[in-house]
Amino acid sequence: MNYLAHIYLSENRPKVTIGNFIADGNGIRGKSYQKFPKDIQVGILLHRQIDTFTDAHPTVRQSTKRLHENYGHYSGIIVDIFYDHFLAKNWLNYSDIALEDYAQQFYSLLDTNFSDLPERTRYLLPYMKKGNWLLSYASLKGIEKVLIGMDKRTNNQSQMHLAITDLQTHYDAFETEFTSFFEELQTFSHHKLKTILDTI
Repeated sequence: MNYLAHIYLSENRPKVTIGNFIADGNGIRGKSYQKFPKDIQVGILLHRQIDTFTDAHPTVRQSTKRLHENYGHYSGIIVDIFYDHFLAKNWLNYSDIALEDYAQQFYSLLDTNFSDLPERTRYLLPYMKKGNWLLSYASLKGIEKVLIGMDKRTNNQSQMHLAITDLQTHYDAFETEFTSFFEELQTFSHHKLKTILDTI
């Protein structure tokens, strides 16, 4: 799953949310998570469990298979982005807080806990806030910008910028798969969070 889903699945626990958010792309591998405060460790471990469950799930694999011919091993990343779009688009089915308000609360959380953030997250935060990434996921235009940005990060090797067409072509199928999968993921994540909190 992508940023918005990981944040949401942290169940409004501030430090867990930070850990769940920073677990990707910051070189936090193996036991290096143990250098962070306890609740941030919980979020990092939850992030890993969510990713493992997601990558192995047959519904997610069905979504990924639809893209594999054109995007190879980047298909999973693209599906993560697509699924965040459907979460953002249908946000009020999952939260009583408007997405715009939820996003601003999250950015404020990162600002307040800036000293706990890895260097890469500190660097990204101003761009994330300026572009209001979490809110932008709700629109196709926003998702297209994300895909273009991700393609640039691969030196235009992934061709991910073209995947907006795949999303539009198979929109209903991807949305149906997301909705089915996310219901299972919420249950899985809730139980995993409780287990981690009890054992760490």
